[in-house]
Amino acid sequence: MRPSIVAALILSILTSVALSQERPAPLLAATPPMGWNSWNWFAEKVTDKDIRQAADLLVSSGMRDAGYVYLNIDDTWEGSRDANGVLHTNAKFPDMKALADYVHGKGLKLGIYSSPGPQTCARFEGSLGHEDQDAELFASWGIDYLKYDLCSFHNKVMRQAYSGDSAEAMVHQYKMMRDAYERMHQALLRSGRPIVYSLCQYGFDSVWQWGPEVGANLWRTTGDITPTFDRISLIGREQAGLARYAGPGHWNDPDMLEIGNGKLTLDENRTHMGMWAMLAAPLLAGNNLSQLTPEITSILTNREIIAIDQDRLGKEADRIFAEGPIEIWARPLADGSKALAIFNFGEQRAYLRGISLHLEQAGAAKGWNARDIWMAKELGPISDSTPFTVPRHGSVILCLSH
Repeated sequence: MRPSIVAALILSILTSVALSQERPAPLLAATPPMGWNSWNWFAEKVTDKDIRQAADLLVSSGMRDAGYVYLNIDDTWEGSRDANGVLHTNAKFPDMKALADYVHGKGLKLGIYSSPGPQTCARFEGSLGHEDQDAELFASWGIDYLKYDLCSFHNKVMRQAYSGDSAEAMVHQYKMMRDAYERMHQALLRSGRPIVYSLCQYGFDSVWQWGPEVGANLWRTTGDITPTFDRISLIGREQAGLARYAGPGHWNDPDMLEIGNGKLTLDENRTHMGMWAMLAAPLLAGNNLSQLTPEITSILTNREIIAIDQDRLGKEADRIFAEGPIEIWARPLADGSKALAIFNFGEQRAYLRGISLHLEQAGAAKGWNARDIWMAKELGPISDSTPFTVPRHGSVILCLSH
């Protein structure tokens, strides 16, 4: 081979290496994570077989192709630690690596659960004092997502170290909490595997203000959700004012979806989905995938609603109007359009008499057209006085464009 050719090859290789070193790693959770979590349906009864079946159903239902790619095992998978401190699974999960391989083979990602305390919420083995061991273990299995639940760290560590509810005690307690989450963050980095880091600590100490500092990709902002409209609407409305803390790689998390659970009506399920999409919230379903109805599937896989949630601009909605049971929320989208949601949290059908749509506050004052997302219908030009009827516990979700 001629020297000039050899030199050219060497230069090409060196250039490729340099470019690969300069290219930043893909941003974890660039859009809100989407998937399914085992707790709301299976709770402590979840097994390896259940997760494999869930993987199959996420594919066959079309949910995977709609974006639901994280399949997250919640609490009760843990066994005991051996003499070297290595955590083992219990009998319900005989081979976590094989399970991860199965899930990955379906084009999905596998999530897992632990706690910074000595025990999890269900009193299984936590990660306290074993952060590096557990992070390495999760990485060796091929885990893609970690939900890290405060639980026993709150009562058995924080409050025992600094008892009482005085301002001074709380300052010390919350510093311990932040340090605990940072320890696992560093352990995950040292593991060498990109793992989405989800803080479950119920909004203590205004976590949205410091979550990114401890490497969180998402953080719970409230207590647990339940499949009742009162609880869902309360949690959703409590997100007002938090938009400035969310963005690509770090999201406010108002907890998992209850769509298809309990006795929620069709309108209530739509309102739940629509509000979470407006909030740029993680979309983690928790329903019985083996009993999906066409109506629930159509809500969970509505591409236009999901597109709002997953918009790459990552700007969470702000509440721009509230009067009685009626609220209007708006968010800008990456293509210059706007998403506008009208929610009726009241017990009667609302006709919006005398209520402006507040399009100027939404950034769409004049010359904009509307598309009704739930109706999949173009509405044409829109103004503040365009009439809408919103069902009890219902919503209207609009995409506004020039």
